Amino acid sequence: MPFIPHTEEDVKSMLDTIGVDSIEDLFDEISDELRAEGLTKVPEGVSEMELSRIMHERAQQDSRTLCFAGAGAYEHHIPAAVWEITTRGEFYSAYTPYQAEASQGTLQLLYEYQTMMASLTGMDISNASLYDGASALAEAVLMAVRANRKSKSKRIFMPRTVHPAYRKVAHNIVKGQGITLEELDFDMDGGFIDPESLPKDPGDFTALVIPQPNYFGVLEDIDALTNWAHEHKALVIAVVNPTSLALLKAPGSWGDKGADITCGEGQPLGAPLSSGGPYFGFMACRQAYVRQMPGRIIGRTVDLDGKQGFALTLQAREQHIRRSKATSNICTNQGLLVTAATIYMSLVGPDGLSKVANACHNNTVDLIDKLEATGKAKRLFNRPLFHESVMQFELPTDQLMDAMSAKRILPGVDISEDYPELGNVMLVCATETKTDADLQMYADLVIDITKNS
Repeated sequence: MPFIPHTEEDVKSMLDTIGVDSIEDLFDEISDELRAEGLTKVPEGVSEMELSRIMHERAQQDSRTLCFAGAGAYEHHIPAAVWEITTRGEFYSAYTPYQAEASQGTLQLLYEYQTMMASLTGMDISNASLYDGASALAEAVLMAVRANRKSKSKRIFMPRTVHPAYRKVAHNIVKGQGITLEELDFDMDGGFIDPESLPKDPGDFTALVIPQPNYFGVLEDIDALTNWAHEHKALVIAVVNPTSLALLKAPGSWGDKGADITCGEGQPLGAPLSSGGPYFGFMACRQAYVRQMPGRIIGRTVDLDGKQGFALTLQAREQHIRRSKATSNICTNQGLLVTAATIYMSLVGPDGLSKVANACHNNTVDLIDKLEATGKAKRLFNRPLFHESVMQFELPTDQLMDAMSAKRILPGVDISEDYPELGNVMLVCATETKTDADLQMYADLVIDITKNS
């Protein structure tokens, strides 16, 4: 996008027009103790040629790296047709479909997306997406507090097996509204929330968050946890990997009644890793709570001539209604990523998604077996898993990661900072993009690096 900075004369003219001496005068309401001392970590400006060189060097660092990292962002094969269609002008430039008569294509795509996500999650209805998986969880917590009117405590049970970043984002968003996130610790042998460890008398609490699979890749005892929450008149918030739902039980079927709200990160459905984004969050719920769900919902109808048409049906956000009545003031539809996800799911289909999920699981199990066969690593948890696993290596994690990176291999994610009690561990992942040769190369390098260290 072209950028033409204002000259000093331009700035002075604008300041004179509004009657202030400097730009700083526009922010005089901010007290001194809240002001930053300066941007000490921002480097000096460079020329266009130097900047181009820097960007090319960084681009080379991102290329041809064999990735075994997961932890919420996964390297999947994306059919070429997905982004060829997504970046067509009619999709690429479309955003907010306020005028139904001019936005039938966008509205239909969002309707199809909602239908697919509701089917995948086993829920009654889906919205048209949110920012990302972490903010989707935060919105689900806020939604649960609004929906569970019998609970007055605003207490949410949040397992430590939920992605650490999701927990931090949720805390930052809900803490100002008097909502408490109470952590549930996990079983050290299985890496899951043991239903037997749950309190017999938890008191009034609003909702229980259940990740499936959890951050460690371990499968939680979803039926027991769901029934326990419902027995205590609390709602269940499911945080799921959409790819896993091609194999695992859908949240709508958890326990005797199913989860109440489902959310997660949609990146596995056709979005590349892209150095961190953009991604999109998804959310679905039971029909009873639909009016508490943030974002937009697209409906299908017929016009006066009996022709099929699409329209925004529910729009419970501050752009459409009074701010105090809005379900959310930050939610939005990540239209471009949802377009890619809809096309991805259409092209791959249920059978294709099942094959992807199976290949991911099989590759991860094969990688674990090859690593354990080296005698230099072992699987930490003894529970069933999907997609990734916590591995304990003989070498210090940082040393192994540095040596692997020198070979252009990203071996996994060091999770010791968030889980220091686990010791020297790494979260490793193998998607359908990995070959048997890739897995064997990883194992062979672990042997060589350990031997030479």
